[in-house]
Amino acid sequence: MTAPSPEADPEPAHETAGGSAPVGGPEQPALRRRRRRRVWVVGGVVGLLAATVTVLTLVFQFGLPWWSGPGDHDHVHVAADGTRQRYQVHLPPQHDGGTALPVMMAIHGCGMTGYGWNSMKGSTQFDALADRAGFIVVYPTQRMFADRINCWNSDDPRNQVRGSGEAALLAGVARDVVERYGADPERVHVSGASSGAGTAVILGATYPDVFATVTSVAGGEYGLNQVDPDDPDATPPSVTGRQAWAQMGEQARAVPLLIVQGGSDDVVPTVVGQRLVEHWRTVVDLVVDDALDGSPELVPDTIVHPATGDRYEYAQTTYRDPDGQVLIEYVYADDLAHAWSTPGAAGIFTDTAGPDATEIAWQFAQLHDDR
Repeated sequence: MTAPSPEADPEPAHETAGGSAPVGGPEQPALRRRRRRRVWVVGGVVGLLAATVTVLTLVFQFGLPWWSGPGDHDHVHVAADGTRQRYQVHLPPQHDGGTALPVMMAIHGCGMTGYGWNSMKGSTQFDALADRAGFIVVYPTQRMFADRINCWNSDDPRNQVRGSGEAALLAGVARDVVERYGADPERVHVSGASSGAGTAVILGATYPDVFATVTSVAGGEYGLNQVDPDDPDATPPSVTGRQAWAQMGEQARAVPLLIVQGGSDDVVPTVVGQRLVEHWRTVVDLVVDDALDGSPELVPDTIVHPATGDRYEYAQTTYRDPDGQVLIEYVYADDLAHAWSTPGAAGIFTDTAGPDATEIAWQFAQLHDDR
């Protein structure tokens, strides 16, 4: 066998099935072009999918422009370390720039947003009540990718202290709203659902000087991450209550707390709401005299609201101090699941037949507007 000449094609020739001339060499450029086109097409598809995911994520978080109504304004709070926290403000018709209106911050739960898809805005219908009653509503929305299902990370100890984490961001939002819109700093209230309720309770402990009252709907105590669901009694609510009081520091005061709990809630069971009552009684006790000695005595009084039409029966228990001030209120509906309940509620985690949490939260806030 003779050696190939230097000019010969090093690749073996290929014949067609009919035995025609070799075609391997001449087709190489065409093959390379096809491969390049395939790479371009695949890259384009991947880019399109990435862009689509980005757009859908933005829509989920922040909604579409036409979802906003009269009085809605979107803002970004920038913390000292550069962290950005987005939120929407709803101004009622009564806002004239001269009257210091009260504020209600509403914090969403897992799988929700502040004002995008499946929003706290739609679930609570606070805007309609605000337009009638004359208060400002604030809807913070969790930062993108801060949690895989958009929860507030109330179970993370880094978010349970003053001056850092999510608590500091939300307190900063509240201060921004007071300054930007001339709101009354003594009448800033906070309510939350599920993980947002946990965050609201944390705000009551870490920023009692910023928030006048706290409403927890389907939420738990400060430091709930320390409680074993299979053995909750191993960590009494007095233990986490003492931790919450310690976080108050020099700003310590008996922040009034409203709790709404459903008896059919399979996410946050009834025992969690019951613990929250005892937890906050510990906080109030320690605030008064730095001792866990049962003072002041909080006297419970329960009113049962019977079922009417398609509305559930529910019990409303108030805990008053010797001066008659309601410091804790516990609303319990046996048929209520893991949901925010109010007429006209729009969202996945809502119920229109339970106690009107939106109205009850605002009534509770008004009881303490003179702090």
